Amino acid sequence: MYTLKPLFRAALVLCCLFSPGSLAQQSSNPTPAATAPAPVALDASMLGAFTARAIGPATMSGRIAALDVVNTNPKTIYVGAASGGVWKSADGGLTFRPVFDKHTQSIGALTIDQSRPETVWVGTGEGWTRNSVSVGNGVYKTTDGGETWTRMGLEKTERIARIVVDPRRPDTVYVAALGPLWSSGEERGLYKTTDGGKTWTKILYVNADTGCADVALDPQEPDIIYAAMWQFRRQPWTFASGGPGSGLHKSIDGGKTWKKLTVGLPEGDLGRIALAVAPSRPNVVYANVESRKTALYVSQDLGESWTKVNDANASVRSRPFYFSLLVVDPKDYRRVYKPATTLARSQDGGKTFETIAGSTHSDHHALWINPANTDHLLLGTDGGVYESLNGGRTFRLLRALPVAQFYHVTADNARPYNVYGGLQDNGTWMGPSHKPGGITNADWHNIGFGDGFWAIPDPTDANVVYLESQGGNLARWDRRTNETKFIAPPEVLGERLRFNWNSPIAVGRKNPANLYFGAQYLFLSRDRGESWTRISPDLTTNDPSKQKQEESGGLTVDNTTAENHCTIFTISESPLDDKIIWVGTDDGNLQVTRDGGRTWTNVVRNIPGLPPNTWCSCVEASRFAAGTAYATFDGHRTGDMATYVYRTDDFGQTWQRLSQGDATGYAHVIREDTVVRNLLFLGTEMGFFVSIDRGERWVKFTGGLPNGLPIYDLFVHPREGDVILATHGRGIYIVDDISPLRRLTPEVLGREVAFLETRPSLLRTPVISQSFSGDDEFRGTPLPDAAIITYYLKERHVVGDFRVEIYNPVGELISTLPGGKRKGINRVEWPTRLKPPRVPRSEAAPFPLPGPTVLEGTYTVKLIKDKQVYTGAITLAADPTSPHRPADRELRQRTQLELYALLERLAYVDAALTEARDAARARAKGLTAEDALGKQLTAFADRCQALRATLVATREGGITGEEQLREKLADLYGKLSYYSGRPSASQLALVVPYRQAVEQAEAQLRKLMTDELSPVNAALKARNLAVIEPLTREAFDRRP
Repeated sequence: MYTLKPLFRAALVLCCLFSPGSLAQQSSNPTPAATAPAPVALDASMLGAFTARAIGPATMSGRIAALDVVNTNPKTIYVGAASGGVWKSADGGLTFRPVFDKHTQSIGALTIDQSRPETVWVGTGEGWTRNSVSVGNGVYKTTDGGETWTRMGLEKTERIARIVVDPRRPDTVYVAALGPLWSSGEERGLYKTTDGGKTWTKILYVNADTGCADVALDPQEPDIIYAAMWQFRRQPWTFASGGPGSGLHKSIDGGKTWKKLTVGLPEGDLGRIALAVAPSRPNVVYANVESRKTALYVSQDLGESWTKVNDANASVRSRPFYFSLLVVDPKDYRRVYKPATTLARSQDGGKTFETIAGSTHSDHHALWINPANTDHLLLGTDGGVYESLNGGRTFRLLRALPVAQFYHVTADNARPYNVYGGLQDNGTWMGPSHKPGGITNADWHNIGFGDGFWAIPDPTDANVVYLESQGGNLARWDRRTNETKFIAPPEVLGERLRFNWNSPIAVGRKNPANLYFGAQYLFLSRDRGESWTRISPDLTTNDPSKQKQEESGGLTVDNTTAENHCTIFTISESPLDDKIIWVGTDDGNLQVTRDGGRTWTNVVRNIPGLPPNTWCSCVEASRFAAGTAYATFDGHRTGDMATYVYRTDDFGQTWQRLSQGDATGYAHVIREDTVVRNLLFLGTEMGFFVSIDRGERWVKFTGGLPNGLPIYDLFVHPREGDVILATHGRGIYIVDDISPLRRLTPEVLGREVAFLETRPSLLRTPVISQSFSGDDEFRGTPLPDAAIITYYLKERHVVGDFRVEIYNPVGELISTLPGGKRKGINRVEWPTRLKPPRVPRSEAAPFPLPGPTVLEGTYTVKLIKDKQVYTGAITLAADPTSPHRPADRELRQRTQLELYALLERLAYVDAALTEARDAARARAKGLTAEDALGKQLTAFADRCQALRATLVATREGGITGEEQLREKLADLYGKLSYYSGRPSASQLALVVPYRQAVEQAEAQLRKLMTDELSPVNAALKARNLAVIEPLTREAFDRRP
């Protein structure tokens, strides 16, 4: 068999990852003993080489809070997601890219300065004030089309509903600041800048409970301003829209003075008001006014008086706090759109409406109408952005926005494992964690409905999944039949069960037959939900004042179960003892039983520094000690944004607060690693955090994640060692293989250099598929065909040699790679697959040929740091799903590698012949037809071509069907590439004759260059002409 050159052999090693022995490293030049340095503290920059992998989905997208389009170039679109940042498209929505990832991801308003389209204003903090909205931190501006952003102030406004730019003076901008949702606050009202955001003036303010919900300018006289003020407040158990602070105001002098508009408007308390000035006739102003009888009003006299035109249409009346938007057609002042649960359109100034956009997701929050072509609409919904080109008759979903809002995430143990989770207003979904080429929208499957929350596969049968939608709608889904059976515990006659909007499901971590579900009581089933046993008393405070959800909503009753309170919110069975169960409630209790539910102890009063009745967002029983548990609490629903994280080691008798370091944002979830006791993971409204010391100090994980991204849930995969992140705004992320984090002990942090163990890298066989889906779809990032070499540097390497070397099992150096030099964790990626083989040029197109994978095995890795050498090992393993025997896999790999080498050898022969032929022909062109040298050159060129024609297809004219050695050899190589088992006997029988044919071609090349080129070169030299230098194999190998 042909001997592979060292560089080629190096590729055999690339697929490997560190084996458990990789930490048995050594330095060839150990430093002398010295005084022990101060302990090294992990910081965020030291995790920078670790990155999270986004897998989507975008098939159902997520809530869109705002959008705007460059009117003179509708291909440029900006989309503001409720908690997924700002996205830009330059191709009309075919593709999008995030442009706001360095800043908070909650978006309330987005406005393009149409006179300077590269200038865009963004108001952070969503204004559609449902129970799950995030928070913002001010106003931002870009002047370069989203490449860079500057925060322009108003940091404490929390949420911004609208931004408008003065069309005559674009440095004059108005910001409608709603202000805090869950508490009073002075930072609300209508703000104005006249210097492009350098300074701001609050020009309209009512009180600390009333914000500005909308603002509109007269397009012809922009000093005429209309502003809608709104009094509102959320509490965990209720919502109140409306009050004496609400009202409609007008200024005719740019906000210097104001008057309240009342003529024709409802008397008494008002709620949220949506405003729209007709662009084609600015004296016509529309207002959708929430009151005891919510209605649409129109003014024909610049707002001075109003007439009620519609109080019957469902979109006019529906949930004003959530659907407060009016859009008037730019050309027709009588055509009015009212987005709500559905999209309603009036052609007669609001007197009557028709429902359109029936094929789109429900719940509409943003609408743009092309002023040059009013049939062109962009609609923002709870399920993404839709486009219509025919005035709303039909719509298409823009499929490249991965802004899904997950509440929870789990996974099964399939290979690759599947991810399960519930989404805000988008049901429950499952999708693969990996797919060659990327995870597409079609790879995700809907398995539940409504607002999706928990989805947990049965530990004993992954075909069964327990899932839940809002208000305690528990169901069991069977993958085999696609059937759903509702299995929630029934109410006893005369008793009312209280289920949270996001009711908790838990399966036993010690006893997988245990299925738990929480109302105000804890329920247990051991027959998959067919029957239930109540194993607790009411574990909540059972405060009657917090159980009046039928009154929630304020002026408009809104009892969707979103304000259900005094309920269980989190459940955790101990992995060590199924009699130990922890339960946290939304009204601030933390209960534990040690006898399977016979007795319960409320330990919340033992927690220091925790305000009473603070929502318990997560409790996690430890798998390492029966008395240890972790708990997070979330006080933002009472205006408390602090991070509350605690640990107990004595069943809740005492607690330690764990909020030092980088941790910010109100806490949603804490998870303990499945292997290392000290390794913890924390998700808050502001991001993802890691602790390597049991929570004593938190470090922010930033790699691959947007800043300020809400992390609602985390799942540590027990087999793969991945951490799966459920983000509320950007779908699912996966931090693959946390083995290196498990090795970050204080002792390792103190070393100058340390290899960090990783799991073996898997060899995967390429899949033949045929798909031509275009570019309009988001694709989740797949796992790389690479081995990841991971190591830690105590300090950044600045001076001296620094490289990574790979050695084969017999000690030969087979590859050298530049190493990462950053302080902290470095990761060097090696492809597990060689480049596609170089194939001789031919008139016949070859079958697509992937590069071969490297061989299974364990190899030595050396890190050269100046004069010191550190040694580790990497391992490449077979895909565990492969049904083939190791001997068969090895035979296939070695056969493919030999064919790869044969193709490379044949490619060299072809290149040598082609270049010699072309050089001879070029020299012959300068000679006459009678010249003997010319004839000699032509004869030599013809001999080169004749030999080449026996090796590759040379017949011209399209698809000729001609096959020579090159075509046959490439065909055999390609067919072996897509099957990882033993080649067929007939395939193996072809290897020897193909090898002999290549050897014969090489011999013919050598003979041709020796016997015929030498006389040609002698003749050229005699004429003082440049000789023909034959291509050497060494020169060929140096070519890219």
